[in-house]
Amino acid sequence: MFIKQLYTGCLSEAAYFVESEGEAIVIDPVRDTEVYLQLARERNASIKYIFETHFHADFVSGHIDLGKKTGAKIIYGPDTETNFPVYVAADGEEFKIGKLTIEVLHTPGHTLESTCYLLKDENKKPYCVFTGDTLFVGDVGRPDLAQQGNLTMEKLAGLLYDSIQKKLVVLPDDTIIYPAHGPGSSCGKNLGPETYSTIREEKATNYALKAQTREEFIRAVTDGLTEPPEYFPINARINKEGYESLDKVVAKGLTPFSVKQVKKLLKENEDLIILDTRNAAEFTQGFVPGSVSIGLEGRFAEWAGSLLPFDQDILLVTEPGKEEESIVRLARVGFDKIVGYLEGGFQSWRDVEERFDMIIDIEPSELAMDIPYDDSLVIIDVRKPVEFAEGHVQGAVNIPLNDMKDPGSMAHIDDRQNIYVHCQGGYRSVIASSLLKRQGFNSLRNIMGGWSRIKEETDIPLVKETSILN
Repeated sequence: MFIKQLYTGCLSEAAYFVESEGEAIVIDPVRDTEVYLQLARERNASIKYIFETHFHADFVSGHIDLGKKTGAKIIYGPDTETNFPVYVAADGEEFKIGKLTIEVLHTPGHTLESTCYLLKDENKKPYCVFTGDTLFVGDVGRPDLAQQGNLTMEKLAGLLYDSIQKKLVVLPDDTIIYPAHGPGSSCGKNLGPETYSTIREEKATNYALKAQTREEFIRAVTDGLTEPPEYFPINARINKEGYESLDKVVAKGLTPFSVKQVKKLLKENEDLIILDTRNAAEFTQGFVPGSVSIGLEGRFAEWAGSLLPFDQDILLVTEPGKEEESIVRLARVGFDKIVGYLEGGFQSWRDVEERFDMIIDIEPSELAMDIPYDDSLVIIDVRKPVEFAEGHVQGAVNIPLNDMKDPGSMAHIDDRQNIYVHCQGGYRSVIASSLLKRQGFNSLRNIMGGWSRIKEETDIPLVKETSILN
């Protein structure tokens, strides 16, 4: 038996490769499938099945491309309907690879088709269970994403309770739990720090599994849910309806554009998005006017999905050599309209074009010196409301980065004011500053190191409160 967890950090997503006697399965693959094909070559194995736990909302799965490249059958659980050929398994149905058995456990609640897959060893003893978004380490899948009509999140939460109690907690205590997500994922409320666990550990520590009754469980899992990222329904639809081959998306996206061609393209296409994926610190020192900064070093795909339109063309500005990585990571969350990239990166623009833009980076100590003397100063804190409530600069305005996709979020800010922007550590504030620049706010300063450094290095008045300014 060979099991490998393949973790994609910027999506907090775990896929799995399982092999026995030269036969393999892949569970919940991401869209770039080469890693699974390489593992199959290394193990001298053929991929027989591709198991999907549900229609993922936070990334585009690689099931279609991987199926075409390997001939493997795509397996979903009961209540699944797609626009492409799949095998819809029955609850309790079993599949074989080598000496191993995979049993289908239909576990509706996160979504109606949500299904877990129980892996049994050669003696038919349960070894591990791939729980998708049904059960995480320290959490369970949120029950609000599949709401429609009379199907409320409370009803889904009730289904989730039944699924966990009847299908999962009854498994042997030493059964390993392999979920589809780890810490940072928006598919749950507050996932634990590890990416695998056991039934015993979850029964002892998972807040949702400690609920004594169905009603207590429903209250526990529905309380405190934040709004899911706006791109979730788009990705779920793509996974259900199908998508263009990643190879075609990459080939198109790797079209180089000279500076002259970029300027021509900007004149012809007013809706063109210029996305700069360089490190945030490099971006602030110079960028093509109108660019949006989302650096590869952070939760790149998630922020792109939350802030960028899916129906507009994208031209990339990257660190030379990072073009394909940028395209693939965008495609993971469904961006297919990538027309190409600026050849030579930003330096090529700077070499031939006099006009470029910058954002002023300042130390927290400079903010402390400016506050008493600048009546037009406004501090914008782009962290989440819960972060803001736990502590913030006195008088700061909370405009969460998620909300800045809407130009109306800045309606109450005067563009004549001196705007100082910060987040927790510096990544989100640069994204926010680039969006502000696109909206015509030019007197901007990005506070390096964000809240972490402000509270540690300055004596600026700080407050805690539960009411959020907006």
